[in-house]
Amino acid sequence: MSELRQLLEDYLVTRRAFGYRLERAGRLLSQFVDYCDERGVEIVTVELALTWATLPLNCSRLWGASRLSVVRGFTRYLHALDSSTGVPPASLLPDESHRVTPHIYSTLEIVALMRAARTITSPLRAASTEALIGLLVASGLRVGEALALDRCSVDLEAGLLTIRHAKFNKTREVPLHSTSVAALRDFARRRDELMPPAPGPAFFVSASGTRVLYCNFQRIFHQLVRDSGIEGRARIHDLRHSFAVSALTRWYEEGTEVTSRLPSLSTYMGHVSPVATYWYLSGSPALLQVAATCLENAYEVTP
Repeated sequence: MSELRQLLEDYLVTRRAFGYRLERAGRLLSQFVDYCDERGVEIVTVELALTWATLPLNCSRLWGASRLSVVRGFTRYLHALDSSTGVPPASLLPDESHRVTPHIYSTLEIVALMRAARTITSPLRAASTEALIGLLVASGLRVGEALALDRCSVDLEAGLLTIRHAKFNKTREVPLHSTSVAALRDFARRRDELMPPAPGPAFFVSASGTRVLYCNFQRIFHQLVRDSGIEGRARIHDLRHSFAVSALTRWYEEGTEVTSRLPSLSTYMGHVSPVATYWYLSGSPALLQVAATCLENAYEVTP
């Protein structure tokens, strides 16, 4: 093992100890170290990092910026150990990506998606897909969190989900509404009718009895979007945005003090602070209308 490879192992261990998974970054940095070892490089330079980041030669600027950003974090670590290491400045290949406008699903669109899921040929896949969509809509879970649920993590008696190894390797409990509990109980009964309990721990299972894979669920979801006639770029992750907007809209309609409730929404969604939750709050027509009504009532001048 080269010295640079050992330093990479130390770097990944240190970062992961703070809760960062670094799955993609770990793979990219391993490729970068291979690139350096093949050239006998011991001290990383800015020029070398830039050359590797922009491979292949016809890559997009966004691709190069993403790869260089990964290397930048590693070189900062190396620079602290050896000041001769070059650290690519942030101004070099700046990330020009922008926030994709999320699609806020309407109630009718959600109903259409779940109805379309029932038409899937495989009964077990149909049941799993419908239940997954319903859970994402009702709970705001990250897609990966829902797919990773084990049977022991779904307490239908207490109406509680235990989310383990979530972002930053944290664990949290997510209470469910009684209607969600009933829907999950119906799914579990249907699942076990179609396929006796498999040796695996997964709550949501595929037609083969294994855990539902993200790539397969994503493919089916995009097909359901098309079959439902939903226009625009509607993503699975937008269900999480829709959950946050729906919660905010409901609070406004109920006359709830929204500011005081945001920390609870952040905790429920697995965010460290409300700052992260703001990313999910978009101005849907329903939300803007109810917010405007609240402002009008608050500043109404009475004779």
